[in-house]
Amino acid sequence: MRRRPKPPPSPLPQRHGVDAVRLRLPEAGPWTSVREHLVERLTALPAGHVEAMLAAGEIHMADGPLTPDAPYRPGAFLWFHREFAPEVPVPFPVEVLHRDDALLVVDKPHFLATTPRGSHVTETALTRLRHDLGLPALSPAHRLDRLTAGVVMFVIRPELRGAYQTVFRDRRVRKEYEALAGYDPALELPRTVESRIEKERGVIAAREVPGPPNARSRVELLSRHGSLARYRLQPETGRTHQLRVHMNSLGLPLLGDPVYPRVLPEPAPGDFGRPLQLLARLLEFDDPVTGERRRFVSRRTLSLPPEPAPPGADAHG
Repeated sequence: MRRRPKPPPSPLPQRHGVDAVRLRLPEAGPWTSVREHLVERLTALPAGHVEAMLAAGEIHMADGPLTPDAPYRPGAFLWFHREFAPEVPVPFPVEVLHRDDALLVVDKPHFLATTPRGSHVTETALTRLRHDLGLPALSPAHRLDRLTAGVVMFVIRPELRGAYQTVFRDRRVRKEYEALAGYDPALELPRTVESRIEKERGVIAAREVPGPPNARSRVELLSRHGSLARYRLQPETGRTHQLRVHMNSLGLPLLGDPVYPRVLPEPAPGDFGRPLQLLARLLEFDDPVTGERRRFVSRRTLSLPPEPAPPGADAHG
């Protein structure tokens, strides 16, 4: 079997921390020019957009920009920057907890995606950090849900990416989360919750289904605050929305959760007033490169809402 050729490095720099799109032209086809192929292939672009990009020299091969009449070159790679749809800025900083020549560890705010996905491209932790810190090769060692705040680790040196990602893949990282939810005096804690969780593509909520467990979480009560409580959550597996699903299954959906127990309407753009009360508090692991024990702790806090006044209370005391 013939090996696919390794793509050369991109001739285009990142734009706002986002890599250029890379395409490989098919080895065979009816096209006589690159333009013909791209018009047929990039149907999501507006009519005339491919021609405008070619005329402006915005589509490159490894040896330079393409002209509008550039002949088709089977198997060649090309690059271009896509246009970004406007995104509402997430008005919270990404705070650096640790940086050395290998790792960058940050405290991610609520509402900011870890990496580009779907409609979130420029407003992500990865693109911000690449651009603001001048680290174009930065890559994530793992991911944290957009609605969850807390500790996220990135790899600075590309040659070390696999080593650190493997630590997470093989579950050799101790993770600790903090959460706010209701208090149930009848629920015995601490306890370990096990179930089978499945997540269908295109469906927002994950669900528990019959079958062998594939998700396991430890739940501990940290403190009670009237009808609410603060919990320590320790996932032993990494299923999508695992902690949120398990807390909901205990009858303790997390405060601010827009999906569990039911999917709520999307908030208006720019509405950051009701964050999910889930915080990735701690990451701890043996460094696969240096062998030292690493421990990173979030500086963020989850704020309990005020308890409602009892019925009949005099607002003037």
